[in-house]
Amino acid sequence: MGPCSEDPHLCGASRLLGFTSLLLTAPDPGVQDSGVHIPLQGIRGGSVLFHVPKKQEAEPEEVSWGFGPESNYRVFMRVHRGKDTPTWVSLQDKYQQRVHVPNVTSLRIENLIPEDSGQYRARASFIGGIEFTQVFRLTVYDPAPLPHILVKSASFTAGWCNATLKCTAPGDTEDLKVTWEIKGLPKELEQRVTSKLPSNSWNLTLNLPLSQPNGSLTCVVSNQVGQKTATLDLGEVCVSGSPGNNSAKTLPGIIGAVVVMLLIIVTGLFLWKTYAKKKKEPGTLYKKAEESKLPGYLLHSELDS
Repeated sequence: MGPCSEDPHLCGASRLLGFTSLLLTAPDPGVQDSGVHIPLQGIRGGSVLFHVPKKQEAEPEEVSWGFGPESNYRVFMRVHRGKDTPTWVSLQDKYQQRVHVPNVTSLRIENLIPEDSGQYRARASFIGGIEFTQVFRLTVYDPAPLPHILVKSASFTAGWCNATLKCTAPGDTEDLKVTWEIKGLPKELEQRVTSKLPSNSWNLTLNLPLSQPNGSLTCVVSNQVGQKTATLDLGEVCVSGSPGNNSAKTLPGIIGAVVVMLLIIVTGLFLWKTYAKKKKEPGTLYKKAEESKLPGYLLHSELDS
């Protein structure tokens, strides 16, 4: 016997409950979901544009915008066709000063902050009761930091320059990518050096002939939304550090020091002679007075003057 034979009323209630549950779980035939979440990327301080893809010939009568996960999102604004200003529902403190509506199907957020990252939902309503939902996933990144190249060490052996360099960047570098570029060398040498450049390494070791022409080394730091570079003249690493150039740079300094010392000696001798000459003048005056038999009062008078 079937389960409904004992209590027909209980069986009918069970069937009604099952049918109601089926209706509640079935999708609304009037609401279309794109099924595709559109990924968007933004940079702190920049802007991002959300645009609902066109699914109907006519424009929607209304588009509501929400923020948050699918199970618990909040509608914060409704845009009506033909109206210049949107209707705010919630989250005015967070968005009102930064949100602009170019048209009924578009939304732009300016002055982005990391807290803007998350899921956005646009629900467009058309004449005839048709609705369309589009989901966007926004990720806001910090801009790539400005790098700097440091020369950790440089040595010279048998006409070769051996240098160890490091590219540095402020802040958290975990999600950053770093690459090296070298330019300005003879083609064959540039190809050989480029083939040995490391991938995604902050440190670099170079072996270059001292006779090589000046080239440049560039460190490129990038993330998902941009990149920054730092460039160093190889002449500052190798050519200027070679022993011959060091001697050439030291020679003018030595000559300058010698000239200064000579000036000090000449000036000292001149002052010493002047002082000695003045010191001898009183004795000479007494001697001349003695020889000329001048009276004592004339001698004292001349000395006093």
